[in-house]
Amino acid sequence: MSEANKKITVEECTEEVKLMARRLGLLHYYFSQAIVDRLGEEEGKALIKEAVWAYGQHCGQAVREGVEAMGLPLTEENYGKVRDLPRYGWESDTVTLDSGEERPIVTFCPVAATLKELGPRGMELGHLYCYVDQAKYEAYNPDMEFIHTKNVLDGDACCEFLIQSAESSE
Repeated sequence: MSEANKKITVEECTEEVKLMARRLGLLHYYFSQAIVDRLGEEEGKALIKEAVWAYGQHCGQAVREGVEAMGLPLTEENYGKVRDLPRYGWESDTVTLDSGEERPIVTFCPVAATLKELGPRGMELGHLYCYVDQAKYEAYNPDMEFIHTKNVLDGDACCEFLIQSAESSE
């Protein structure tokens, strides 16, 4: 069977996605390190955050346009109907807080795993990549807010997310 006609398993697909996500994590780290080396810590990190924010805004706008094209409201539930990340490679779940509130969590992120392997500096610079989530949500629906309540790059066991009305945080 030719390589073009070969079917792969979900496990093989997952490993391929993890390889690509690893490369993304390494690219982010080395671009970030070069920027900080050239511009200094404060200015470099500000530029990295600006670039990640613009990237997230681009992605969030695409999700927004897809949801609007379906004629659906810009709700948390509809956000996931226009996917821009692979189905495989990440491991996610929900957690129920003592209050009864359910929150989405990511128990494995291949990008974060790569950045953690690079040690404290990898985690520090990698954390700047996480701003993509807030930027995406802001572009998707400015009336909603995405907050990382836990982050593996801060030493937490998982990444936990709170999605709420932007008015709730004011």
